[in-house]
Amino acid sequence: MKRYYRSILLVFVLLLFVKPLYSQDAGVNFILAFPQGEFKENIDRLGYGIGGEFMFLTPKPGSPFGIGINAGFINYGDETRREPFSLTIPDVTVDVSRSNNLVNFHLMFRVAPHSGKLRPYLEGLIGGAYLFTETTIKSEGQEEVASSTNFDDFAWNYGAGAGLMYEVYRNENDGSAFFIEIKTRYLLGTEAEYLKEGSVIVENGQVTYEVSRSKTDLLTVNLGVIYFFSYN
Repeated sequence: MKRYYRSILLVFVLLLFVKPLYSQDAGVNFILAFPQGEFKENIDRLGYGIGGEFMFLTPKPGSPFGIGINAGFINYGDETRREPFSLTIPDVTVDVSRSNNLVNFHLMFRVAPHSGKLRPYLEGLIGGAYLFTETTIKSEGQEEVASSTNFDDFAWNYGAGAGLMYEVYRNENDGSAFFIEIKTRYLLGTEAEYLKEGSVIVENGQVTYEVSRSKTDLLTVNLGVIYFFSYN
């Protein structure tokens, strides 16, 4: 299941570098994520990750409204330990890494000015988040030996955000332009079950999960770049 979502995210990011047939702008950004409310009570640490977006309809002269989609990958916990490869091969050790992650995706509605070097905007979002914990075994050369998804769940969410875009380059011939942007979003998430750091307990060859359950509210701060294909 985790590999399926990783593939979706990989395809999404790669498409950011290919000019779509209908999209008017595309962007990629670095994400800092701050759990809120009940979520923060269970996960009191900073998350980080990467995201991307497409705006299929951008603001035009006479209409400040835009519609698009976005997706993001956020890590909110890591653990690594060194273990013997097996009970019968104790002289060969491997790295056992466990990560707690979240993949979210949204339909976006944006209000922004059509022109200008500096463009503030407001947006609304509705979508969901896939939360999963994965354990990976790697050799000394950091080659993956095996991996498994320990636990996963899904939550719906919605929210609002505000941002600021600043033009750093513009091609006068075709009307394309690059912007840097900074934005913040507050997402209200439904309840979900998930694991956090220390939730997987391994004793005497047995595995026990201490599952947390709460709403999944999240505050994010994003810094990235946006490419406008054309102002037309």
